[in-house]
Amino acid sequence: MFAILKKELNSFFASPIAYVVIGVFLLMNGLFLWLFKDDFNILNAGFADLNSFFFLAPWVFMFLIPAITMKSFADEYSSGTIELLKTKPISDWQIVFGKFLASLLLIVIAIIPTLTYMYSVYKLGSPVGNIDFGSIISSYIGLLFLSATYTSIGLFTSTLSKNQIVAFILSVFLTFILFYGFEAIAHSLNNNLTIKQIGINEHFKSISRGVIDTRDLIYFLSVTIFFLFITKTRLENE
Repeated sequence: MFAILKKELNSFFASPIAYVVIGVFLLMNGLFLWLFKDDFNILNAGFADLNSFFFLAPWVFMFLIPAITMKSFADEYSSGTIELLKTKPISDWQIVFGKFLASLLLIVIAIIPTLTYMYSVYKLGSPVGNIDFGSIISSYIGLLFLSATYTSIGLFTSTLSKNQIVAFILSVFLTFILFYGFEAIAHSLNNNLTIKQIGINEHFKSISRGVIDTRDLIYFLSVTIFFLFITKTRLENE
């Protein structure tokens, strides 16, 4: 598994992918949160918190994470290297987990610089330090679980086509449905709570409130493991 992890990370950083993903993520958040005069601008909000960042990040990741994962298996299939990979003394689970962890680690690297936002908001508080650390830390934990779920979805869609663009589009579509689709359906049905809880956004918002509920963690772990399992199933049936 670690050999796959190392291979994938080397692949990311040997090409523009890692630098583009990290750069685009930080640039988009920086523009919306600190420069553009819009509702997301922290300096214009009148209070010190990172709610705007945690609202934007899942939508930005909805496009960036599929861009990371789209080549994971699609490229292996199109180049024919999947057969060579499967002849190695590693299991299908190790292949899947290696690729999953490499993609997730790249996302974590992209998130780490945003910790400077927390320091900035800390200094902007009145008085200095008047921020809700519990809520911010919970939101970061929620963002990591959400990223893991997005990554598992992206890996699965990467097994569905040899074409990376098709894998990217399928991943964005499926992620959108799971993140916002069920919430939109719930709103049209008088805010049906059962349907809303099927979606990712409801559980992400729940964690972001500052209370880490085991039900939310179990939800993210279940969805992530489910998509990793069907990814492994697709791989062994090829």
